[in-house]
Amino acid sequence: MLQFLSFLAFTTFVAAFATWQLRKDKLNTEDGYFLGGRSLTGVVIAGSMLLTNISTEHLIGMNGSAYRNGAIIIAWEVTSALALVAAAVYFVPRYLKMGLTTIPEFLEKRFDGITRTLIAFLVIVSLVTTLLPIVLYTGALNIESIFEISTLLDVSKQQGLVLTVLIVGVIGAIYAIFGGLKMVAYTDTINGFGLLIAGLAIPLIALYNIGDGSIMEGMGKVFAKAPEKFNVISNESSVGPGARDAILPFSVLFTGLIINQLYFWTMHQHIIQRVLGAVSLKEAQKGLLFTGVLKILIPLVIVFPGIIGFYYFGETYYDNPDVVYPNLVKKVLPIGLTGIFVAVLLGAILSTFNSALNSAATVFSIDIYKRYIQKNATEKRTVRIGKMVSAVLAVFAISVAPFVANAPDGLYQLLQQLNGIFFIPIATVILAGFFFPKVSAVGAKAGLVFGLLFYIIMDYVIKVDLHFVHIWGIEFILNLIVMHVVSAMSPRKNNFTITDVGVVEMVQWKYTKALSWALVIVTVLIYILLGTVG
Repeated sequence: MLQFLSFLAFTTFVAAFATWQLRKDKLNTEDGYFLGGRSLTGVVIAGSMLLTNISTEHLIGMNGSAYRNGAIIIAWEVTSALALVAAAVYFVPRYLKMGLTTIPEFLEKRFDGITRTLIAFLVIVSLVTTLLPIVLYTGALNIESIFEISTLLDVSKQQGLVLTVLIVGVIGAIYAIFGGLKMVAYTDTINGFGLLIAGLAIPLIALYNIGDGSIMEGMGKVFAKAPEKFNVISNESSVGPGARDAILPFSVLFTGLIINQLYFWTMHQHIIQRVLGAVSLKEAQKGLLFTGVLKILIPLVIVFPGIIGFYYFGETYYDNPDVVYPNLVKKVLPIGLTGIFVAVLLGAILSTFNSALNSAATVFSIDIYKRYIQKNATEKRTVRIGKMVSAVLAVFAISVAPFVANAPDGLYQLLQQLNGIFFIPIATVILAGFFFPKVSAVGAKAGLVFGLLFYIIMDYVIKVDLHFVHIWGIEFILNLIVMHVVSAMSPRKNNFTITDVGVVEMVQWKYTKALSWALVIVTVLIYILLGTVG
């Protein structure tokens, strides 16, 4: 009962606070609904970006991977800081100058309307087929494991998971449909910092218990149990036999991982939308770089507990690592705090879920509906369509989520492999739009189609003995070659220049360069200091 009351109290507070903040907002306009009225500040952007990115697929999936494979999985997080620097210094100033609502809008300015539509369609498909179902399933798995819903209701575990998926999906859809981006951003801010506090409490309490009252003593015992798990550099083979089963060989950090991180943190509508809603360039840069700081710290929440789990459970859960984190939470957290922790977890689930719904609805409404279905639609009509799309996509995600179970390499690994189908081809087109002026609209479309087919054939049909992140890197280079060859035969016809449309103030934050360099240096130091342990 204490668990449920603390859960209910925190969840109610977050909902009430966000609703109060939105009481005077105009949610029937495109900027008001899809971009939070272009009023978001740095702290809100950082909190929202963190929680939009971090959800239970990270808490469960990455901690499960760290339990089995050690800290090598940290690369997905700490290298994000470098991409966030690129976003703050280069990409976002240009997005805000152009006054974009969606990233596909840039592609029409640079290439043509068909390129914009193709990318918009792929963005929606990627969100609906990969992110939304996995987020719902992992969220339900975590809540079921901690609250034991199936036991309370006297149903099977599968039935408990389905019921939890349904409840979480409906709540998330309500947030996204009725509150728009600003509701998402405000709830994210509270839940994001709540996740940091509650997430850090798990390893600290565990170390305190292991060390009999001394956190440092506990750290020593965990390290002594398996020092090799603290090494962040993997010696796995990335080429040849065994490469397909490798988790994250160190060499892939210098090939496809770079492109993936650039796309996710500088071009992915799901993430970058809250930056497009910034009140000014200054606040956008603050939000991006503050997020970079949080991404350096977040492995303490989504990687380190998995290593502590190995201290407690040994190899017991090697065949099912996705249950390690929920079991660790139940083992170390006092009953009175468990409800609050689950409330924060629910916030993380809802954040990623409703952010994805909002972004998919934004892209459909702006890039597809207003271009092809009703070109003269009023802003009120466009917002209404966005809400309807959110509802339809929510139903689809709820229906598909229960089938995500039993991913052979863990849920986080599954998510990354599926993302590769979409991320790299889209990233290539956008990067070509910025950095390769000779690439034409025809060339961009040719590279996009080639990239989609190349990855699917290499990884799923031929099943080449190569780590999937290396395939991303090769695909990126080949995409660019195809684009340039086709563009030579069908040259670019339009000229493109970025002009300031005056939507927001474009004054740079004075600490942008200093904090950017700090994040780069800290990222490098992490690999220098933790690359030789064990």
